[in-house]
Amino acid sequence: MKSVILSCVLPMVALAAPLGLAGKASAAEPDKQFFSTVEGKWVGPGEIVAGKYKGTKFTCSFDGSTPDNKTGMSLDGDCRVGVFTQKMSATVERKGRDYKGNFMGGAAGSGLDIIGGNVVDPRKVVFTINRNQLRGVMQARIPDDNSMTVTIAVRVDQQLVPVIGMSLKRVDAVEVGSIAKN
Repeated sequence: MKSVILSCVLPMVALAAPLGLAGKASAAEPDKQFFSTVEGKWVGPGEIVAGKYKGTKFTCSFDGSTPDNKTGMSLDGDCRVGVFTQKMSATVERKGRDYKGNFMGGAAGSGLDIIGGNVVDPRKVVFTINRNQLRGVMQARIPDDNSMTVTIAVRVDQQLVPVIGMSLKRVDAVEVGSIAKN
């Protein structure tokens, strides 16, 4: 079964122009702090906002984790569209002076390569994504300890066009920043 979500992004390959957003990330503590906020269980709705499947709504569930003794993150889980469920994953790690990883197994599989990135501030990261001529960005923003928005946008005619958006909420038993009462 071909993913409806990926089917919205990948046909834009023919329209995409090069994108030079691969940023140089530092190995500073703020990067590790950002990635640690991704740890935990996340659920929430998403929508395809451009392309052939525009308007398609889906619901996702992810487990967020960080690799041992490395700077990076993984989101593993699935998204559901009607009665169909599609495994979804994104993994990124610091490699040298930059970030590398993949979304849905990378370009060698059915997804996209993460070829660079940058922790913009303590609450936001932007990764450069690539598949053949398709160029774009995947952005994760954590406005507070218990919510995260993920946006995937592709470059079309000198413009970044959002194609997928997700609004996730933390559903851990213990919320980040909470104080246990005895």
